[in-house]
Amino acid sequence: MSGLEHVSPTSENVNRLELLRTSVKKAVEAGPVCKAMGLVSEISSSWYRVSGLSKFVRLGECVTVCIDGKDQIGQIVRIDMDSVVVKSFQANIDICLGMQVWQKGIFTLRPDVSWSGRIINSLGNPIDGAGELVQGLQEVKVDRAPPDAMKRARINTPIHTGVKVVDLFTPMCQGQRIGVFAGSGVGKSTFLAMLARSEGFDRVVFALVGERGREVREFIEDAIGDNNAKTIGVVSTSDESAMMRRMAPKVALTIAEFFRDRGEHVLLIVDSITRFAHASRDVLLAAGEAPVSRGYPPGVFSEMPKLLERAGTSDNGKGAITAFFSVLVDGDDHNDPVADNIRGTLDGHIVLDRTIAEQGRYPAVNILSSVSRLARHAWTAEQEKLVLMLRSFISRYEDTRDLRLIGGYKSGVDPELDQAITWVPGVYETMQQNLDSPAYCDVFAELSKVLTNSNSQNN
Repeated sequence: MSGLEHVSPTSENVNRLELLRTSVKKAVEAGPVCKAMGLVSEISSSWYRVSGLSKFVRLGECVTVCIDGKDQIGQIVRIDMDSVVVKSFQANIDICLGMQVWQKGIFTLRPDVSWSGRIINSLGNPIDGAGELVQGLQEVKVDRAPPDAMKRARINTPIHTGVKVVDLFTPMCQGQRIGVFAGSGVGKSTFLAMLARSEGFDRVVFALVGERGREVREFIEDAIGDNNAKTIGVVSTSDESAMMRRMAPKVALTIAEFFRDRGEHVLLIVDSITRFAHASRDVLLAAGEAPVSRGYPPGVFSEMPKLLERAGTSDNGKGAITAFFSVLVDGDDHNDPVADNIRGTLDGHIVLDRTIAEQGRYPAVNILSSVSRLARHAWTAEQEKLVLMLRSFISRYEDTRDLRLIGGYKSGVDPELDQAITWVPGVYETMQQNLDSPAYCDVFAELSKVLTNSNSQNN
């Protein structure tokens, strides 16, 4: 029989055709089959070098190496003419010279609404023992560019955080980014946990970067509480590699952006951005950058604004990410390079003071040093007048503390100081709050009652 033979459409042939069609579809969805391969040519305690990949990869791409039947992921941090430098996501580099290293591509995530209530690591893998994650339909890069500045929606909608001292003296608006500056042991974690319990948000995403393993579960249980259904956590503990600690806030922001683009108002908490800077320093030093500012390479100070600017309002005007970034100030030095760089990028800062914590007042917020750049959108004219007056009284009260302690001031000499002495202790008492404190509706109404009682008792 000349030509092609006719093949009858039997059930067996139809099944084979359907199987072939399914295989081709999966192959197309999986992406290119052919990946570049290189060989390990040099190994350091914190990185390894791969020859043969330079012409096929880009900076920031991931690679894999198979060790004991398991793929270990690394990221390319430097490309030379004949080789690339790779930082592993594993804490210990357990590889040998000559091992095959395969190109993997840009690191991506597929966030899904079902991720709410889950705890994952910096690679997007679940660590809460609740099963595998459902992968979303859209694949997004973890290293995304911030929204266009000219297309961002303006920030002018006040929000209720549930923390009295914040809602009174440094009020927030939807889409605002604020830094929480604190040394060690002044109540930073408890302060962030109170913020995470706020009812004014549709979704809560938090990233614990370089956190002590002991405190991870404590923060999750104390901060989430009954909000488990709307909270997603990304955890990278202090014993993990610099790559994992560097990736955690990026993954958290990617998840927050997913919910923001759906039109939701998201609360993002990153604890802490300082440990992200430390991890970036380790990576950039391995990439060959020189330390220029207290051991930090210049790339650290260009990488942080890229991360911080991703929070806020979107360019479609639908949702917003209100972000709190904690900043660890080494030795209570609020002018170290990281703190100074972040302060100029964010929309305000809240300072936790060790002296106030030593007096037993929590949250230990230094009211005079804390600023919200968008407070004018949250206050009415009367409220702004009251807050400015209270700030003035607190300043006078603190400036004359030593004078009053030694008995150097007599009542009646300065009427404004007399009023400060009457009001400020009541203000301090009203601002005290902890995780077990009952919820409140209007901090100004509560403060008004306290100030009225102070005046009546003084008279």
